[in-house]
Amino acid sequence: MSNPRISKSVQSSIRRAFLLTAAACILSLGAAPAHSDEYDATIKDIQSTMGGVPSFVKQFPKAGLPGAWAEVKAIQLSDKTALPPKVKSLISLAVAAQIPCNYCIWSDTQDAKRAGATDEEIQEAVTMAALTRHWSTIFNGMQVDFDTFKKEMGGE
Repeated sequence: MSNPRISKSVQSSIRRAFLLTAAACILSLGAAPAHSDEYDATIKDIQSTMGGVPSFVKQFPKAGLPGAWAEVKAIQLSDKTALPPKVKSLISLAVAAQIPCNYCIWSDTQDAKRAGATDEEIQEAVTMAALTRHWSTIFNGMQVDFDTFKKEMGGE
């Protein structure tokens, strides 16, 4: 499944995005099942964009696929968003490391490298995720007063 018109980075991003959006789309779109023609049009669009349809797409609930694909195209694959591809990949990698999701970690690392991320940037993104989780555990576990925290950290 390779399409010379799009990069492997985009194809990999598409695969990863389907995995990440599956649960959200099932929940948010479950009440509005897709019609057969919407599903068929989505499959054709995926085929056209990717040069094939990955097997996991065929496992995705038909009712949620049109919405999931629309979300992937509007955010992850769009060049009209606020974040560049490298930043999106690094954020996704940091989150994937915390979930953890081996599929996403692998794919996001590949995407980040293809988008120009260095090994040092990849390491720093993952370390930032670890630091955030570390301090979140401390603040929440010790039940630090949020208003006091904001005041002490230069807020209101």
